[in-house]
Amino acid sequence: MSTGVIIVLIVIVVGVVAAAAALALRARGATGGSGLKRRFGPEYDRTVARHDGDAKAAEQELGARVQEHGSLHEQPLEPAAREQFQARWAAAQELFVDSPRQAVSDVDQLLGEVAGARGFPDVAEYDKQFDALSVHHADHVHGYRRVHRVVTTRTNGTPESQAGTEEMREAMLEARALFDDLVSDDSRGSRHGNGDGRGGRHSIGSFNKQALKGS
Repeated sequence: MSTGVIIVLIVIVVGVVAAAAALALRARGATGGSGLKRRFGPEYDRTVARHDGDAKAAEQELGARVQEHGSLHEQPLEPAAREQFQARWAAAQELFVDSPRQAVSDVDQLLGEVAGARGFPDVAEYDKQFDALSVHHADHVHGYRRVHRVVTTRTNGTPESQAGTEEMREAMLEARALFDDLVSDDSRGSRHGNGDGRGGRHSIGSFNKQALKGS
């Protein structure tokens, strides 16, 4: 084998090793501390707080979420299904004025169903579904947690007065951002505006005025 061929082979091997190392570093960054902070944003801080400030424990939890759900591909909604989901949100929004707790319960169920339709774990597996949503919709997933907490608090027998009208209103406002994410055509419509006049800031502001009248 000539010297030239040997040199070429060495260059190829070095190139392959360098590429593999770069991919490994990239993968490590996605699940490392700084990568997790960028990916999860406020959800990272909430997870650290839930672990009493133990960043390592929080990062292990978040890293496990990414490993389990990071490869999930969201499925598009059929136009008819999107319209039905939007109509159900509008109905819950109107119901809030007279029956805020029932409206929050309806929204909790609705978010679970929309997420399931998009390809996330089934609504019956809330914890698993929430973890998957947090990987792909970290900016807005806390709204789902808040409305679900109101519903489960009541189910567990805690006094209904614990979650006041204002708290429920704020929970629905925050949950709206996740809903807009899930029903938008590109799954990120609430970040850039979906342009149909029914989502994003326009709907949230409208809902805010109605809720204040009913509180």
